[in-house]
Parts: sequence; structure tokens; C-alpha cells
Amino acid sequence: MASQRVSVSATSNGLTTLPRGGLLAALRNVLSRDQFFAGLYILGCVNGLLGRVIQSFSFDSWAGAFSGIDVNVVVLFACFAGISAMLSESQDKHEIRSTDVAVAVVFLIFVSLPIFPLSWVAVTGLSLYILLFANGRSDRRRGAIILLALAVPMLWSRLLFQLFAKPILDIDATLVASLLGTDRVGNMVGFADHSGYMIVLPACSSLANMSLAFLCWVTITQWAKHPWSPMDIVWSLLTCLSVITVNVTRISLMGVSHSHYDAIHSDLGDLVVNSVMLALMVGFSLLGARREIFFRA
Repeated sequence: MASQRVSVSATSNGLTTLPRGGLLAALRNVLSRDQFFAGLYILGCVNGLLGRVIQSFSFDSWAGAFSGIDVNVVVLFACFAGISAMLSESQDKHEIRSTDVAVAVVFLIFVSLPIFPLSWVAVTGLSLYILLFANGRSDRRRGAIILLALAVPMLWSRLLFQLFAKPILDIDATLVASLLGTDRVGNMVGFADHSGYMIVLPACSSLANMSLAFLCWVTITQWAKHPWSPMDIVWSLLTCLSVITVNVTRISLMGVSHSHYDAIHSDLGDLVVNSVMLALMVGFSLLGARREIFFRA
């Protein structure tokens, strides 16, 4: 009986010595604050990109699957650059805070729901939280900026298009009609050979390309640790305008005749045009951050 009482007493003492906030203490023992944030970002990005992977199965050919090469390369590089920036300092000693755990709970709720776009809402919220309340390290701040910019083409520009689809498509159609010298009815533009009309579809909108160019600019400049200067406005505008110019030119060439339309509006044609856009947006972004990139190299 005595030995049993000693055993129970020892167990009771062990229970009373457990640290309060056990989850927070356990997380602090195994993860730094930046590792904690990076893990959340990985979950959010993987789940958000899963919807794009599923969408890629709808293509009918290999050319169609690779026609979105600009999207794939820029988005994947942004994921890598943003998360690697969060983990760039291995000696980070910042401890996880209770508010971080509360934000993580809300984050995981959004990610766990079977609606892929909600993952980008979670990524946006986490980035804003870090920038406003947890920006103690420059690398953490850079990573949050990149991943916040990533959510723009993945979610917010699409929502913006849903709200303002008609004026956005009308702008593209107006530019194309001006280049072709033909009539425009809404988002329909007459062929240059007067053989009919073509429709400027949402997939051809310049807004999506512009949001990707913006993401490319932010990712490369933040990854290169480029300090902001007034000239950045010029370079970022050139990056966005370059892809808009290519997109409008592409639609205009499609509007020359039905044969031009069929040749350009194809999987191979999309692959070529998207590759040109990718080269331009990366090129202008590299020029804007050339000093930091060349110095690092």
C-alpha cells in the first residue's frame, strides 16, 4: 500500500509540473517562428496549387498542357522564393507566440475546406499578419511580400475580373479594333478581311497576364534583396506593359483572318506567345534588379 501511494503521488506531481499552454511549448521545442510560418505557407501553397494541377488534366495534348508555361514557371518560382526567404536564416531564435498559433488555427480551417481558392485567402491573411504584426526580420518580410503577391494572380485578379469582366474585355477589344481598323461590338471585334467577328474571351484578357508580370517583378526584386527606388515604378510598369503589348498584338494578328485565327489560337501558338511573355517579364524584372543580381553572382 505504501509503495502504491508513493507511485500515485509521483504521478500527481508529474502532472502538476506539465507546462501550461502545452501545445505552444511543444511547438517552441521543435520549430522556430520562421519554420512555423514556412510550414503553414507550404500547406497553403500545395493545397492551392492542387486545383491548378487538376485543371491541367483537362488539356487534350502535350502542347496544351505546356501552353501555360508562364504561369507554371512564375508561380512555382514565387512559391520557392517566398518560402526559402522565410527559412534563409538558420540561426533564427524567435519563438512562436500565442497569437501565431491562433492565426494558424484560422489558417488551417481555410486550407482544410474542400475549396481550393480559400487556400489563397489563407495565404493572403497570413502574409498580412506577418507584415503588420510579425515583421521582425527582413527576410521574413520579403517572403511574406512575395507570397502576398502570389495570391494576386491565383485569386484576387480573378475575382476582380469576375466583378468587372465587361469593361476589362471592352478595353482589350477596343485596343485590338484600333490596331485592325475594324468595328467593335462589345467584346466582339471584326476581322480585318470583313469575314465576320471574333470574340475576345476571358482567357485572352490582358489582366491575367499583367498580374503574372507583377508577381514576376515582385518575386525577382525581393528574392534579389533589391532596395526600393523611384525607378522601380518605371521597371515594373515596363514589365506589365510588355506582356499587355504582346497579348494585344497576338489578338490583333488573330483578327486578320480566319486562317490567322486558327493558326495562332492553337496549343502551339499559345505556347510560343506565353514563352515570349515569360521572357519579357523575366527580362525587365532582371534589368530592374540587375545590380543586386550581378553583385550576388
